[in-house]
Amino acid sequence: MKLLNKYICALGVGALMLTATSCVEETEPTKFANQSQVNASSAATEALAYAMPMYFNNVDEDILDDYNWHATFGYGSMAIIRDMQTNDRSIGSKYNVHYLWAAADKSMDYDNIRMKYIWSYYYGFVLTANKVLQAIDIKNCDDNQKGYYGTALAFRAMLYLDLARTYEFLPNDAINGKNDKGNDVTNLTVPIVSETTSEDDARNNPRATREEMFKFILSDLDKAEEYIKFSPFNGDQTFPHLDCVYGLKARLYMWVEDYANAAKYARLAIDEAANNGVDLMTEEECLNTKTGFNDISKWMWGTQMTSEDRAVTTGIVNWTSWMTNEQTFGYAGVGATCMIDANLYSKISDTDFRKLEFVGPDGPVEGQKFCSTAAYADYGIYDFSVLMDPYSSIKFRPNEGEADNYKTACATAIPVMRVEEMYLIEAEATAHTNAAKGKELLTAFMKTRDPQYSFSGTSTQDVVDECFLQKRIELFGEGQIFFDYKRLNKPVDRTYENNNWPTTAQLKTTTRPAWMNWPISINEVNNNAAVRDYNNPSCTDAYK
Repeated sequence: MKLLNKYICALGVGALMLTATSCVEETEPTKFANQSQVNASSAATEALAYAMPMYFNNVDEDILDDYNWHATFGYGSMAIIRDMQTNDRSIGSKYNVHYLWAAADKSMDYDNIRMKYIWSYYYGFVLTANKVLQAIDIKNCDDNQKGYYGTALAFRAMLYLDLARTYEFLPNDAINGKNDKGNDVTNLTVPIVSETTSEDDARNNPRATREEMFKFILSDLDKAEEYIKFSPFNGDQTFPHLDCVYGLKARLYMWVEDYANAAKYARLAIDEAANNGVDLMTEEECLNTKTGFNDISKWMWGTQMTSEDRAVTTGIVNWTSWMTNEQTFGYAGVGATCMIDANLYSKISDTDFRKLEFVGPDGPVEGQKFCSTAAYADYGIYDFSVLMDPYSSIKFRPNEGEADNYKTACATAIPVMRVEEMYLIEAEATAHTNAAKGKELLTAFMKTRDPQYSFSGTSTQDVVDECFLQKRIELFGEGQIFFDYKRLNKPVDRTYENNNWPTTAQLKTTTRPAWMNWPISINEVNNNAAVRDYNNPSCTDAYK
């Protein structure tokens, strides 16, 4: 089966190019199974289905080799990039290639290799899901294939929802919606490439409007809801299940501000997750030095790396290298520190256990436990308590608490969806129509984080803002809060006294930042005539 997985995976992802157009190109295999053979074989489609969670951690070897850019490790890299653009996840400037995103500099030009990488990664992932859908005749297939079909639709919906919310142009205080061609691109998202899109169509494929994209994603999720019950991957949380489909619907309805449906599906996600044995993470689970935020069993959906994965064997081109400060081999451990914004830290109550996920301004505080290290024993250092910079995150622990051996430490998991997000979506969505009920839901959730929690606000805006704050704290480092900043039109201010941002990233906006409207890669512009004159205006240096 391992060999089968390998060659079918190659069929699914090997055609990756740097354009959406490439997502419809097919190369007839000469050595292994052709498409008709895949269609006829449940075992072959199973192997192809495994390519989807594998793509979470796909390393772009070409960019790694040609540009020596060590941030090409898939979905985890996307999460970091998004978080860097908010007001929440600060950075050490030493060795840190991610500071470029926080600074909103020329790295965000449409012809920059970093923008090319993001586009190629997401549409390569879409291609992988489309290959699964192409391989299945849903009207004439077995139950397992129905499950693969529903799974692929859920993956694709997740990807397009990320893409739509990232690239959609929304008004801001720095640049308007008219690009250099004089065209207004407000509320345009990305081109839709499905399993039935021809190459000719892809080469003249306009950006979908918000309404068109919403309908497409909802259709995928409705069909996923119908078929995912047949999934043979029950118990494997690298695959989405019905709770994740509900969770994606909750995210989708939040995006279009249909708050009644957002609250409905968030609750369905919570209840279905409970049926699968997934509940709120406890204090002990969150703070555990061996399993804190590296244990996929605690989440609705995640990605899992193994010691044999390419991202792990690089030692440094992976999530742990960039996100985990308690290690001796990667970037975060040598100066590219993962830190919480100082102002956000100050808003966490002293009785909230989540405050123990971060080092304070004066160093570790009572109750914090740190991973051990043998690498520095000759210097009299046996754990990381004496090595942590102010505001350093200790939320994401290395696998098994191993700080020195990268093959063990980096074989960790990354959250894609947690039930905690659903509780906060339900509370905020409810507050938009019923502030008192939204406050009640938020308070019930917060009592699991801070038994002494209290909140005096009563208006809709009060409760929505409080939900936003608690979401920033709860989902720190998980790549989701970017979308809330953009949806709620929240500003960024890193210019306050005693901030902990590098000088180049000390920017201030009065609305959602202009840099949250990402430009489409030049590769797509060059290959898709319908996008050529409808790219987002440049956001670089908008606040310099």
